[in-house]
Amino acid sequence: MATLLYRLGRASFRHRRLVLALWLAVLAVAGVGALVFMGPTASNFTMPGTESQRALDSLAKHFPQAAGATGTVVVAAPEGEKLTAPKNQATVQALTKEAGTLPGVVAAVDPFQVGAVSPDERYALIQVQFAVGGDELTDAQHAAYEKVGGAAEAAGLRVERGGEIMSGEPEIGSTEALGVGVAAIVLIVTFGSLVAAGMTLLNALIGVGVGMAGLFALSGVVELTATAPVLALMLGLAVGIDYSLFISSRHRQNLLDGLEPEEAAGRAVGTAGSAVVFAGATVVIALAGLSVVNVPFLTVMGLAASATVAVAVLVAITLQPALLGFAGRRILARRHRAASKPGAHERAGFGFRWAYLITRLRAVVIIAGVLGLAVLAVPAKDMRLALPDAGTASADSAARKAYDLIAEGFGPGFNGRLAAVVTGDSPEAAGRAAKQAATLIQGTKGVVAVTPPQFNALKTTALLAVIPSTGPTAAATEALVHTIRAKVANLDGAEVALTGQTAIGIDVSEKLSDALPVYLLLVVGLSILLLMLVFRSVLVPIKAALGFLLTVGATFGITVAVFQWGWLAGLLGLDTPGPLVSFLPILLIGILFGLAMDYQVFLVSRMREDFVHGNTAEQSTISGMGHGARVVTAAALIMISVFAGFVLLDDPIIKSMGFALAVGVVIDAFVVRMTIVPAVMSLLGDRAWWMPRWLSRVLPNVDIEGEQLRAHLDRETSKVTVHS
Repeated sequence: MATLLYRLGRASFRHRRLVLALWLAVLAVAGVGALVFMGPTASNFTMPGTESQRALDSLAKHFPQAAGATGTVVVAAPEGEKLTAPKNQATVQALTKEAGTLPGVVAAVDPFQVGAVSPDERYALIQVQFAVGGDELTDAQHAAYEKVGGAAEAAGLRVERGGEIMSGEPEIGSTEALGVGVAAIVLIVTFGSLVAAGMTLLNALIGVGVGMAGLFALSGVVELTATAPVLALMLGLAVGIDYSLFISSRHRQNLLDGLEPEEAAGRAVGTAGSAVVFAGATVVIALAGLSVVNVPFLTVMGLAASATVAVAVLVAITLQPALLGFAGRRILARRHRAASKPGAHERAGFGFRWAYLITRLRAVVIIAGVLGLAVLAVPAKDMRLALPDAGTASADSAARKAYDLIAEGFGPGFNGRLAAVVTGDSPEAAGRAAKQAATLIQGTKGVVAVTPPQFNALKTTALLAVIPSTGPTAAATEALVHTIRAKVANLDGAEVALTGQTAIGIDVSEKLSDALPVYLLLVVGLSILLLMLVFRSVLVPIKAALGFLLTVGATFGITVAVFQWGWLAGLLGLDTPGPLVSFLPILLIGILFGLAMDYQVFLVSRMREDFVHGNTAEQSTISGMGHGARVVTAAALIMISVFAGFVLLDDPIIKSMGFALAVGVVIDAFVVRMTIVPAVMSLLGDRAWWMPRWLSRVLPNVDIEGEQLRAHLDRETSKVTVHS
């Protein structure tokens, strides 16, 4: 592979104008495609095969007018007044009539007719039923709903608009630009050259532009969740900058060693580019592997993110050497350009000093590092998963204000209402089963109320609203859902299924929790196999996998402490702690696996390179750290800054993803890969590179370190010498 990439790098360098023109053309075509074919993103999380999804499908088939999105308008009278006073009651009824005439609304229910008024008569709930799902509502319909109740507010009442239709999409903007700005500063400091920093950043941005534009162009035919493009942008930016950084750094090293620019670029792509291809492939495989969980929205998120990473790899090994051709020797800092002879440059002093220190104190470092990460992982044992609700939204958002007002007037359970769907073989069976279900559910501990059944036109399907006493993400609500399902499981002549946003969230979380150990085992097994191919070793892959588990455990622990327990939540702008979003752990494992392999490959491949060329195991460890520490530090800081930029968003899903990824990179890069790994490598000595002969013969040689490339170049040099 290294030889093939070497030739690709030289060809891209030589034909740089053509390569640049082709990538700009791809960017333009993808951009036009995005503008023409872009479709809406979805905010719903469907889970085929679960009871809640079966109930929704039944409603859509037999009771379509009840299958659309719902909104809840909350009305509150000033303190000391009641909504039942004639003037206030007339205002509320006028508001109900206004809501019923909104575009796309099937009906708005008068709270006085259905008893949706609080015991103190200060609060009322107006249920607004739309004809279509929330993702199908137009911007005009959303805007009309958000303005409803202006006359009631003018009359002195407080009006808040909430419900499932108020779940917004995360906005991309200045916070991500801040992360890119920090990355630019890191690149300037690392390279000491504005040209090198700007070229590396430009390369990454073109790759991200192509990936994101292509993703949005496909959104017209593939349903994307609102978080999928954000995840793709987050990863595309981070790995795009890092991959370009690795190749640029090796190219600069080659120039300083006296190679001509074209040869330097070819060798950079052949060596560092091989590591980039492998590292990118691990990220792609890990993210695409999310499809084994069989959760549609998670599969789409994984495939979308893996596609942007694949584009980043292609850009790095083709466009990057082309841009290196335009930069020439200006990619070097001025003091290096002025050097009079090859090799007249400073070595990465800090990396060597750090490696010497780690190898001397290896036993202490290993014990302290492992115990410290184990302590950080302790909170993970209390991890709870749920889909986020309005209770964790920003305190100044409309959805959160409505949520808090409902909880204030009626109790937290009114924000987590459930829906029991009764489907009978006949109208008589459906009616009988609906009455039995209502009685059984009403007698369940933790249920505040059950509304009378609403029937479809054929009287074969009934809908009962169930109000729990606890909030949507409370553990008691989860237990209540299971209790109700067990009670109504065997009614004669009818099927009863529990659904609603709360039940959907519980089903999604449970399925993902069940899939988590299987996916973790898959990822760890994959990491061991891939690293065996790369390093021709048994112990190095096992050590890398154990380090990955330490990273994951500590990251989960810190994320639980902040987002679930609320430690330092105020510093992150987190208004209300709560359970982690249900797909965060499995997504985090997939992403961190790929990133962990990045740093493992870039550091340990240099150690192996020196070892196979005759250095001792300890010398190889020190040399690998000495040469790789600076660039890996820069790469990690760039990733951290990009991910941390997403923490500034209000959306709790994106905030938690950005935080967990940033923390995971800090732990994996600086604690595991740059501290524990060299200590363990030093302790293992020559045994680190042991592999049974039979296994070595079975495994293909992927030549990440470029051994075959060096042999090829030596043969070419010998031919030239003989002919001359």
